[in-house]
Formats: sequence, structure tokens, C-alpha cells
Amino acid sequence: MNTINTFINRVLWGDCVEVMRQMPDQSVDLVVTDAPYLVNYSDRSGRSIANDKYDGWVEPAFAQVYRLLKPDSFCISFYGWNHAEKFLLAWKAAGLTPVGHFVWVKPYASKTGFTEARHEQAYLLAKGHPEKPLCPPADVRQDWRYTGNRLHPTQKPVEALMPLIEAYSKPGDVVLDPFAGSGTTVVAAKQAGRLAVGIELDWGYCCVGNERLVGAVL
Repeated sequence: MNTINTFINRVLWGDCVEVMRQMPDQSVDLVVTDAPYLVNYSDRSGRSIANDKYDGWVEPAFAQVYRLLKPDSFCISFYGWNHAEKFLLAWKAAGLTPVGHFVWVKPYASKTGFTEARHEQAYLLAKGHPEKPLCPPADVRQDWRYTGNRLHPTQKPVEALMPLIEAYSKPGDVVLDPFAGSGTTVVAAKQAGRLAVGIELDWGYCCVGNERLVGAVL
């Protein structure tokens, strides 16, 4: 079995379920991830998200997340609100318990339909019974900056993730993102003094994530 040091401070290319199976049990202190929303999304330029058309990966992926997390730790997962039940069922089946919910207020509308889409959301999930942070972050957040989605069609801002990483892990902890995209989580983890592991299915985004991780593009 590989040690966790084999995977540290890299964005690994491959199917996250298969890559996580190679990682040792209870080797990760925190998971922060932005999994596909199951909406077959494509942006104005035609960029799409791998595995965004079906949900067969959701349960096995979060089952591996649970296995890798240390006892009494957290997972923060963005999700698509219109398929919330699929994510909630998968999280609970894995053994993760929802203990909080974050909403980021956007100063712009990312989409207009029946409503103007002006927020992002993520669940705070617990494995076991972790201690509450000394200074819990607010669940309605104003620290969202438009990235321009230059590097990825759903690119999240580093500054939105850093306060959560700092609240739910300690310096030197291992932070995993199994759906790393262009590497925002691993960059935020590194800047927060944590050890980062990313996994990404798309080779191009994997390369971008590794470039950002070594400081080429922050």
C-alpha cells in the first residue's frame, strides 16, 4: 500500500475513485471539493465538465472519501441544488452527516432563468464527531470574487475556500480534493500551510492545477 506521502502536493490525473483506492485508510484530515453538479453544463465557449451527465460515480466517490478521512473530521462539498437529494443520499450512505451549510452571495448573476442565480452552496459534512472550531465561519458568506472562469468553466475563487480550510483543519494537515478542476482547493490549501492532494480526470485541467500548485498561476 502506498503511503500518503506518495500523493502529497500534486494534482493526480485519473478517475478519482480509482486513484483514491490506492490511498491508505484514514490518511486525510479534510476534504474540500466541487464535484460535478449532474446538469450536463457547458459554458458560452462550449467547455464542459467531465462526468456531469450521469450520477453513477457519486456514491462510490464519497464512499472512498469517507474511508480516507481520519476519524472525527470534515468534508466540504459543493453540489447542484437541483440534484441535492442524490448528493444527500450518497453522503449519508457513505456515513457522512450534514452538520452545516454554506451559501456564498454572488455580486453578479451567473445565470438567468426562473430566477437570477446569485449564490453558490456547499454542505459541511462530518465523519464521526469532530470538535467544533473555536471561531466557526459564518454560513452566509460575502467573500465570493468572480474569477472570470479563465482556467475552468466553474472556477471557484481561492479566497472563498481558504477561511474554511483554516477553520476545519490545522497547519500541516492533508487536504484532499478528488474533483480538483483547475486546482483552486490545492492552491488554497498550500497558501494556508496545509499539504494538498488533488485528483482530476481531465488531463488539461490537471496540468493547469499542477502549474498553479507550484506557483505559476495563482
